[in-house]
Amino acid sequence: MLTETEAALTAAARIDHAWSLVERFSTMRRQDPHEAVAAGEEIGRRLAALGLPVTLHRPRLYLAVPKAAHVELDGHRFAARPAQLAATAPEGLTAPLVFVEDPIGPPPGWTPNTAPLFGPGYDPAPGMPDLRGKIVLFRGMILAEKILSFAALGAAAVIAVNPGPDMHWGSGSAIWGTPDLDDLPWRTPIPGCAVAKPDGDALIEAARRGASATLTTVVEEGWFDQVLPEVRIPGLEESDRFVLLHGHYDSWDVGIGDNATGDACMLEAARVLYEHRASLRRGVRICWWPGHSTGKFAGSTWYADAFARDLARGCVAHLNCDSPGCRDATDYPTIPWMAENRAFVTEAVADVTGKKAGGKRPSQSSDYSFNNLGISGCFSASSRIPKQEVERRGWYFVMGNGGNTAWHTDRDQLDVADPEVLLTDIRLYALAVFRLATHAAIPLDPGALVGELQGHLDRYASAAGDRFDLAPSRAAMQALAAKLAAFEASKPDPATATATRLAVLRRLVPLDYTRGTRFRRDIGLPAPPLTHLAVAAELDRYPPAALGFAIATLTRGQNHVVASLEAAAEAIR
Repeated sequence: MLTETEAALTAAARIDHAWSLVERFSTMRRQDPHEAVAAGEEIGRRLAALGLPVTLHRPRLYLAVPKAAHVELDGHRFAARPAQLAATAPEGLTAPLVFVEDPIGPPPGWTPNTAPLFGPGYDPAPGMPDLRGKIVLFRGMILAEKILSFAALGAAAVIAVNPGPDMHWGSGSAIWGTPDLDDLPWRTPIPGCAVAKPDGDALIEAARRGASATLTTVVEEGWFDQVLPEVRIPGLEESDRFVLLHGHYDSWDVGIGDNATGDACMLEAARVLYEHRASLRRGVRICWWPGHSTGKFAGSTWYADAFARDLARGCVAHLNCDSPGCRDATDYPTIPWMAENRAFVTEAVADVTGKKAGGKRPSQSSDYSFNNLGISGCFSASSRIPKQEVERRGWYFVMGNGGNTAWHTDRDQLDVADPEVLLTDIRLYALAVFRLATHAAIPLDPGALVGELQGHLDRYASAAGDRFDLAPSRAAMQALAAKLAAFEASKPDPATATATRLAVLRRLVPLDYTRGTRFRRDIGLPAPPLTHLAVAAELDRYPPAALGFAIATLTRGQNHVVASLEAAAEAIR
């Protein structure tokens, strides 16, 4: 239930400033880095006109801008979208086509170079045809993990056959943000593109008869000066702590549902929060990212690098604002949330919309660039079109635009958005940020995360069987759960509760979502729960000759897990 102050906050939200920005962005093709600069400056001007304290950072980012792509077959040219931040084929690459029905990539650790270590006759991808030197067709969206898997098996290029009549833009890179020297070897070594289903079906049929095709991709890569608007609203009591609300303003084409509506949502949320700044116990920061689409989250990664220690010390949570306010999106079934903020998000949705929220584990996407720093995150998607309506329209699943298949296409125009839905989502985001910034103790529950981690650990232990003993991890997890439960049962004062919950989460969030170190962002590939122990679920894929390598991974991973759990327990005073 809303408090009187919260009711006043949500009632203060208006649509006029927000919708004006949506309309302006419907004329700006923000995948072009130069147009993106103009868009960032437009956000800055509007914030300043509203009297908000805005800073325009000017990071230099490494971006890749898709220019053109096509596939030629028997004198016919099929339009395509190139995968950016991957190798390109500007002069054309000709090779036989091969269709892979159900692609399953090699297990972790297998590469052509390590293949002899797996023993003679080992098949890293059972049922997969010979891909060497061929252009691989598969059904789905263009994804870095698919391209890299096919590349490891010798493919020359990749074509993603999208599920419908549209071609969807997508990234071909596993590198998160601007690469550093350690990232560069991860550069995707072969070109890729996406085609619409009707054209893809024709190419698949050609593959079945043994035809060859020529793939051409053109992408402009390089360093670009960009603009990153930021609003900082100081807190009155805990001046060193703050909540981060963020979303990207660059886009594919004009990108109304992804993400002009998000930019507008944050604009109005910033205005309302600033209007109610006298109530803020903790500070609020709102950031609009460049380089999300063309730089694989380059803007948010730059910010995470530039303010790393500041974020690690003071950020209590981050909320990503991506694709709110889309037409007919009135349900909240799959909000990305971490276990510790599930109850908080569920309550906020119910209090603003009257709806019951559902959630999912955040994926390696949507500017979740703060996992390594141990910062709890929630949202990216918010409202979605009801499932029954999506099915009635015959649509397939897409991540953004509330489920509208205009996502990542040039159909993502003004008619995708709805001002009424957008106003509801503005109120939801404003309330969520406000509560994180005003509650005496932060409304995050590390115990819920520990409970979820225990479930993953039990699953891994069952899969490993007698091949690896996870008892030390289970014992450390149980000890942490008991100590945390006793702490919460003691009814600590708000300051102690806040400090302790944050200290525990700083250790557990990276444990659940990352493989890397605290100040280096992970490679942008799927990260299963308790990533350092996740190979336990895949031990059946390793032959006797290679099982020892997986056991070594688990041994080192368990050392990391136990040390992190013990450090989390020690943080509880």
